[in-house]
Amino acid sequence: MPMHDRLNIALYHVERSPIRAFSQLAARTPDCVRLTLGEPDLATPEPVCAAVSEALRSGETHYIENNGTHALREAISAYEREKHGFACDPSDIIVTDGANEALFVALFGILNPGDEVIVPTPAFVLYERIITLCRATFVPMDLTADGYQIREENLRAHVTPRTKAIILNSPNNPTGCVLDAESLEAVHRLAQERELFVICDDVYRELCYTDDYRSFAEFDDVREKLLLVQSFSKTWAMTGWRMGYLIAHPTVRERLELLHQFLVTSTPAPFQRACIEALHTDTAPMAAAYAARRDIVLQALSKMGLETTVPQGAFYVFPSILRFGMDSATFCTRLLSEHRVAVTPGAAFGADDHIRISYCCDVPTLKRGMDRLEAFIKNL
Repeated sequence: MPMHDRLNIALYHVERSPIRAFSQLAARTPDCVRLTLGEPDLATPEPVCAAVSEALRSGETHYIENNGTHALREAISAYEREKHGFACDPSDIIVTDGANEALFVALFGILNPGDEVIVPTPAFVLYERIITLCRATFVPMDLTADGYQIREENLRAHVTPRTKAIILNSPNNPTGCVLDAESLEAVHRLAQERELFVICDDVYRELCYTDDYRSFAEFDDVREKLLLVQSFSKTWAMTGWRMGYLIAHPTVRERLELLHQFLVTSTPAPFQRACIEALHTDTAPMAAAYAARRDIVLQALSKMGLETTVPQGAFYVFPSILRFGMDSATFCTRLLSEHRVAVTPGAAFGADDHIRISYCCDVPTLKRGMDRLEAFIKNL
């Protein structure tokens, strides 16, 4: 038997990310407007970069505590408490290699083969991939009919004796929607009744355009069941730094930290001080810039007659292409080849009749992309 057939069998059930596939295709297309990756075009704030230089000059290049320096975990604890009213001890925090590692540690740490994870869809492709690698079962819960909100009847219809967890991503990638109070209460009631983990992927929390935002983390009575995932990537334009964190109840964290320890040992020492600086850096100007870009896209889509839900956060718009009678991969492939605009097929998120447009680019580029999209639609 060839050695490539002797790998972990779970790897044969995982496909490459279609988001990356279209992004790579776009990179090979001359004069292409790339509206695919959720990659902020804004620069990492200068004080954050300066903090790394100072850390290097100070010799902070050696091993640190596995879960991150105590100074950074104290800063995260203070930030969560003062900014969001979420009380957590520094010892509850694991500083991770981005939100991706935090999600992997959370899911790998709680799942056994055959366990089920409810994932409201449309959803970020990574959830299904990690769940599959854990040999657990991905259970999609389509929210399209309810305006991307969780309704109790729909939620309970997806619960079985094997349900181990539910993942909440708000603001959502790809829709930009924010879960309302009714959605959170429905999950809260279920968590009160069952031994069920709730994984909150709140990485777009600071990029929110509404005052009505709430996180499931506010429910103190189910704290032991909460796993909170955060990232420095989106909020502070630090995608390449690969820094995030996971917050868990002490009884759960003491097991999960072992997985983190053996995966990466710790995150880079010089970045600890930079992340502390980030937590003291105002993100309002960035959020305002994204909000302005969102409005440009919404106005353009309205002119084209493309229906979409108004995003309340993140930096994506998720319009419907149902009326064109083609699947999302075909739509995106033709748009790229005929008009040199790259967007992401909705099939990557479990919604084949939609496309995701990322507005993480400067305004002239965004307008050029919208003009080309409009020309493409007129020719259909």
